[in-house]
Formats: sequence, C-alpha cells, structure tokens
Amino acid sequence: MDHWLTIEVFDGEHTATKWRLAYGDALTEAALTNGAEQWVWHEHRWGVVLEIEFGSGERRDAFRGLPVVTAALDAVPDPARGLLVYPGRGGGSGSRMPRKPRPLPMAGAGAVPVPQEQVRMGLAEALPPMFSEVG
Repeated sequence: MDHWLTIEVFDGEHTATKWRLAYGDALTEAALTNGAEQWVWHEHRWGVVLEIEFGSGERRDAFRGLPVVTAALDAVPDPARGLLVYPGRGGGSGSRMPRKPRPLPMAGAGAVPVPQEQVRMGLAEALPPMFSEVG
C-alpha cells in the first residue's frame, strides 16, 4: 500500500513559491534519502502543494520528524494559518470520483408572496385641536 504525505503551504507575508524556491530542494533531497518513491509539486494561485509517496508508513513518519523538514515547515510564509500537513493525497490530486451535478438553484422554486401592509389614512380636521368639539 502506498503511503502519501501532503504538505500544503499558503501565501502569507511572501509567496509560497518563494518558500518553495528556498526549501524545495532540501525537502525533496530529504525525501529521496529517506525512502521516497515519488513526489510531485503543484502550484496554485493561493500557494503550493508537495505530495510525497513512501513505501511504508514508518518511512513517511520518519521523514516528517527530520530536522530539515521541521525547519522548512517552521519557515512557511504564514506560520499561523498557512500550513497543512496530513497523510494521504490532497491539494492537487483531484477527486477519484467525479461529483454529481447539483440541482440548479431555481429548480422548482417559486416567488414567495410579500405580505402587503394595510395603511389606514385619516383626514385631518380643518380646525386646530383646541377649536374642535370634544365629545
């Protein structure tokens, strides 16, 4: 069974592409020397994704614990919200099963009637209130 590790880096203070240029070679070299069978980089308008395939879960976990990997992940452009690391493929791999089409938003819908307010208007008297008859 294949064991993938996905690292997604989002743009932040600087672009994730610059981060890839700075740390990409070190990450791929560490992956190769620790048993990676293949890897692929995906560039998106929001950042970059690195997917690495290992032959076993132990090799994948050993790679994740390397100091060079930790240092690269600590240096992402947005350390608070700009990093996702998870087992399996993701990011740029796409879906294995196509999505079913959703119904159109207007299918079977009708306009909801808007309630009409009834306004009652009275005519003002010709005389000021102090001259009008009370009674």
